[in-house]
Amino acid sequence: MLKTTRGSEVWLITQPAHAELAGTMAVHWGNEEFKRPGDFAASEDSERLRQEVVLAVAEHDNGWWEWEADPPLSAEDGLPQGLAEVLADPVAGMERWLLGIPRLAEQHPYASLLMSDHAYWLYAVQFDTDPPPEFTHHLQRGRRALYSKELESEARRFLADVREMQGAFQRRLEEDSFWSAALEPEQRNPHARLLQTLDAFSLAICAAAIAPLEGEAKGLGEDHIVFEDVPRRSWEDRVSIELNPAGAGQLVIDPYPFDEAPLTVSVAARVAEPNTSWRQAPRVLKDFTYLRK
Repeated sequence: MLKTTRGSEVWLITQPAHAELAGTMAVHWGNEEFKRPGDFAASEDSERLRQEVVLAVAEHDNGWWEWEADPPLSAEDGLPQGLAEVLADPVAGMERWLLGIPRLAEQHPYASLLMSDHAYWLYAVQFDTDPPPEFTHHLQRGRRALYSKELESEARRFLADVREMQGAFQRRLEEDSFWSAALEPEQRNPHARLLQTLDAFSLAICAAAIAPLEGEAKGLGEDHIVFEDVPRRSWEDRVSIELNPAGAGQLVIDPYPFDEAPLTVSVAARVAEPNTSWRQAPRVLKDFTYLRK
């Protein structure tokens, strides 16, 4: 649950809703400057590949479904625990990944593989030796020691479990020439990085770094945000994207990666008050608009 306080209200956005927002942005990713998912390298059916990538982005947090159905409540306000509170138990977070990564694997092993890449790099950038910086999650830049040192043994077990799942996905994909080609670094790497990027875009919105269209305040983050190593036309062609909150839910983004300008996206949030029945709180669509510089 992404939980932010705005005045007397508390916004509650589920992890799957945040992922769905990222998926919406994946649908619109690509224009004359940025390649669409599936087009980063030659493919015999780029649209088929694109749809699989969009699915991976939209479903990357489905391991939270069960948790979100009955979340533990915070003693402080009687509302579901927010992500910061949940991260206090990172081992439970690993269990949610191990639940969610294979959920779609029977029909969509490539989507599951990209989801596993996302989960893997969240921990590998801290606990693997010399991890490539281009797979450091945008929100971990400058703070790669996100987890305590005491977590290392659990993290290494988790990484081994993820690698085992990845091996199973890859063996299935290698049986088909189309998906075998999609495993090549020139396709898989930009798709994995795009998932990280759109996850970070969505978190910036859902975690109150950006205020909604109807809001007066600018939210928690007044300054611009920079997203590095974003694939543009190929894996070798990566750029930094700058996001500047412009007030009232508007975001100026440069360079502009979407197929519509402006582009308005929405996310469902429960708007609750502390120590009230959060399940009865109204669910409201909050809109945000991306603008060209």
